Amino acid sequence: MQERQKNVLLKNAANVASILGVLPLCILFGEFGYQYLIPLIIFNNIMDDLDGILAIKLDIKSKFGAMLDNVCDTVSHSIFVFVVGMHYFQQADNSLVGAACLAGCLLATAAIIVRSVTRLDPASTTGTGSPTNELIRHILFVIIVSQIFEFDPMPFLVATFLMHSVTMLVPFRMPYLIRSRTKSAVAIGLVNVALVVAWRVPYLAPVIAASFIGTYFFSFLGAIKQERSTG
Repeated sequence: MQERQKNVLLKNAANVASILGVLPLCILFGEFGYQYLIPLIIFNNIMDDLDGILAIKLDIKSKFGAMLDNVCDTVSHSIFVFVVGMHYFQQADNSLVGAACLAGCLLATAAIIVRSVTRLDPASTTGTGSPTNELIRHILFVIIVSQIFEFDPMPFLVATFLMHSVTMLVPFRMPYLIRSRTKSAVAIGLVNVALVVAWRVPYLAPVIAASFIGTYFFSFLGAIKQERSTG
């Protein structure tokens, strides 16, 4: 009996990691929940990567697990985008900028949902466009850097929402994204270490942010150029 229970837990380790990445986000809906946004984004990113590592290392990949991971990503990333958009909409001194931030977050959420639906069947996944967690990492960097240099992040958040609303749905690959280039568990771990360092070591945050965002634009522009040359 114990051996059977152990096997069930082992086979569902990746699924448990996926769900655990979402559950703590309820904190964001509390009265002072927004102050935990940054650590929750990092925690969610770690758990999102962990479920994939467990599925591969334990050889427990399944269609159900892939669908669950996709749904958990959609729920968690939509929550992050909603919370950030609403927070800055309510904090905005300029109503137009605040409205633009809210509209941008709604557009990005719609793009997340559309991208998710196209990937519910693991067999249909093509690897095109930018992952939804790339959007969340960029939001994280904008917020961290804005806190360090004390500037209004809203215009940059609006630009981030709009850019990713496009790149999440483009029909071509973006091959140079840092996270997409990392395949080993060690490399994936280092990506998450970089997020923690960006949060806790202010003078390194701009460098880390520039690395992720720079490769994002390089991937997008390079992919467009390649599509035009082959088209």
